[in-house]
Amino acid sequence: MPFKFIHVTDTHLANPGSTLYGLDPRARLDAAIADINKHQSDAAFAVVTGDLTHWGEPESYVNFAEAMAALKIPYIAMVGNHDRRVTCLDALKAAPRDSNGFVQGTRTTEHGLFVFLDTLDETSHAGEMCERRLGWLASTLAAAPADMPFVVFMHHPPFPVGVHAMDEIGLKQSAEFAEVIAPYRSRIRHLFFGHVHRPIFGSFGKIPFSTLRGTNHQVWFELDQNAPHLASHEPPAYGVVLIDDENLVVHSHDFLDENLRFPFAPPAGMDGRDYALNFPGAVK
Repeated sequence: MPFKFIHVTDTHLANPGSTLYGLDPRARLDAAIADINKHQSDAAFAVVTGDLTHWGEPESYVNFAEAMAALKIPYIAMVGNHDRRVTCLDALKAAPRDSNGFVQGTRTTEHGLFVFLDTLDETSHAGEMCERRLGWLASTLAAAPADMPFVVFMHHPPFPVGVHAMDEIGLKQSAEFAEVIAPYRSRIRHLFFGHVHRPIFGSFGKIPFSTLRGTNHQVWFELDQNAPHLASHEPPAYGVVLIDDENLVVHSHDFLDENLRFPFAPPAGMDGRDYALNFPGAVK
């Protein structure tokens, strides 16, 4: 069986009982956790790639921790631009910490070293990797065995994704980041990030990447740089990632989708063509 883990991003919890843009972020995170527990409890762990809270308030982290306590698998909590580093570390044991106090760390798995990066700049919504964080990344990659692959997680994308308003608040040190990882590009199996609230998949150089919708509100798809920056109530999602020695597959699951589910096969005694053309659940 492939190694499985879960990718969750941009939960944006507010204080208990609060709504955000007309939605209840705690209820939606609770629904994601219930769905993971029901259908994906054989996953090794979950990774939440930042923006755990919307304003970084202590009560919001308590709200997040209480929600995640129901998850039946371990999780790693990362920070994004809406978070506050010290408040997060004080509240969440699941948040990694490096020797400089950044929310960075690693996890060794049967399919390589998973590397979790801190891109938070508490003065801006854009991402930052200062010299200390880049130095930690460089030393971490260099210290790994020469045949060990990597899977990298961060909140901000280190390259433009085409959504202009989000590209303006991407990682500021994209060139420096690219320089640090350059000697290891062939060993990075995948890059996961959050921040953009969109389902986007592709390659960064030759590194495959993916990102997902958040569990609360989304960013509306618009490539025109002169268009207004809009949020939306598009369906939330979480990712199910399957890894083996040859392949890494990412499934984006819209866990609140309530569209009709039906068998492909016709009922006994019914012709398959008739079933498809005169489907009993069809809207006419």
